Amino acid sequence: MRKRSKKTSEKQQRMLRFIREFMSENGFPPTVRDIQFACGISSTSVVDYNLRLMQRDGLIRRRPEMARGIELLDEKGRAAGFLPQIPVMGYIAAGEPLPGPSSEGWDQEPLESIEMPRYMAETYKDLYALRVKGTSMIDALIDDGDIVLINPNHQIKNGDMTVAWLKLEQEATLKRFYKEGRKVRLQPANARMKPIYTKASNVETRGKVVAVLRTL
Repeated sequence: MRKRSKKTSEKQQRMLRFIREFMSENGFPPTVRDIQFACGISSTSVVDYNLRLMQRDGLIRRRPEMARGIELLDEKGRAAGFLPQIPVMGYIAAGEPLPGPSSEGWDQEPLESIEMPRYMAETYKDLYALRVKGTSMIDALIDDGDIVLINPNHQIKNGDMTVAWLKLEQEATLKRFYKEGRKVRLQPANARMKPIYTKASNVETRGKVVAVLRTL
């Protein structure tokens, strides 16, 4: 990667600010003419000339065959993302329970971060994600390897798909939650698998599934 120039012109800084703001608001880059009008530049050829300089200096990457083929680059030369990101905190069993978070929550670093639609970030606060292991929720269209988005602030009701923490077993599992007197039934969505029954006092819910990202 070419080292970035320290002498970015005022015009180029103005163009960069506009591109960044446009992509943040719209989720896609502006056209050359969008940049011309927004930045008060005399012609598209002047915009194009400055975009070439910015690409040379490692600030952007262009795809000339596309009308909206501008990508902003970070300091390492990677495309800068503009959609909200949430952490994938680990794996969750959709089958037999697997070890999961402690009573204080997830103490490890995220496995990765994923982008999510902007409307979800505005609707839900503090979302986190888990990658599914197992097929016990296959009839709910959640397969092994899929990613589930969890709203930890949701009040759980019967029938909600939830991350259930089994205190005595120190394990977490992904199931539908049903409180039945002093017991809880954790119900799989797979006709070949049996539900988990346990005392209600043995279960903590760590949030409701609000979306699923399929793995192809």
